[in-house]
Amino acid sequence: MAKLSRDAKIGLLYVAIAVFFFSTSPIFIRWADTVSSYELTFWRLTTAALTVGVMMLIKRERWQAPRGDWRKFVLFGLITALHFLFYIASLSFTTIAHSLAIVYTAPVFVTLFSAIFLKEHIPRRKWGGILLTVIGIAILAGFQPNFTRRMLFGDVLALGSAITFGFYSIAGRSQRHHYSLFTYAMTTYGTAALWAMPAALLTFTPDGYTTKTVLSILGMGVFPLGFGHTLYNAALRRVHASYANVIATQEVTGGVILGALLLGEIPGVNEIIGVIIALIGILIVIL
Repeated sequence: MAKLSRDAKIGLLYVAIAVFFFSTSPIFIRWADTVSSYELTFWRLTTAALTVGVMMLIKRERWQAPRGDWRKFVLFGLITALHFLFYIASLSFTTIAHSLAIVYTAPVFVTLFSAIFLKEHIPRRKWGGILLTVIGIAILAGFQPNFTRRMLFGDVLALGSAITFGFYSIAGRSQRHHYSLFTYAMTTYGTAALWAMPAALLTFTPDGYTTKTVLSILGMGVFPLGFGHTLYNAALRRVHASYANVIATQEVTGGVILGALLLGEIPGVNEIIGVIIALIGILIVIL
């Protein structure tokens, strides 16, 4: 069994910390339910870009303008915005259980895209770990017995979120030798916010911006996205995208734990079983 390099271990540590920040997202979304989901998406992306900008100032790092690569970053921003928008829109048509279960099939797409676009393959035996993780997430999220055309449309949107998260992960890894982490993250979040702006304007709800909502939006942009996704992108620079992404799926597990602690939503038997199966899958992938 091949040992992980020091660089890879650091990458796995980064994504493990990122999962903690990811897990705060559902809590903030619950606390900011007085505005539209599209506004939440726009503001979280904008806040994240500003958060990274502040970190650059603290570090005294100059923003390396993409210049000739603007088209590339416009595409990266679109992929990032679509990942969030597809997920949010899916919840208007299908259940949370269906949406989560489908969105977190992302490790399969990351592995495929890594092989196709980056020529980075993983051992065949680790495919078993990825599939086991996806199964665990599906059990954790649970499935609803009733199925309609409306739910089918929502499921397709959730699948779009999973696929775009796969592309998002590959994009982050592909640029590791071209741009600094902060330049890449701030530019990607910023262009994604511009893509999300039209939908936010169309669904603007001025009366919804209470103090609690504004603070939750700021928290959402700073912690799960500004810190969490930036750490995730840092991990992508050190470890195979599939390994980072399969650990990132534990956002669901962390969300369940924080939901129980902060919102009183106690997990059921299927959720506990799903967590255990997913963790076993992760161990197979990273060991």
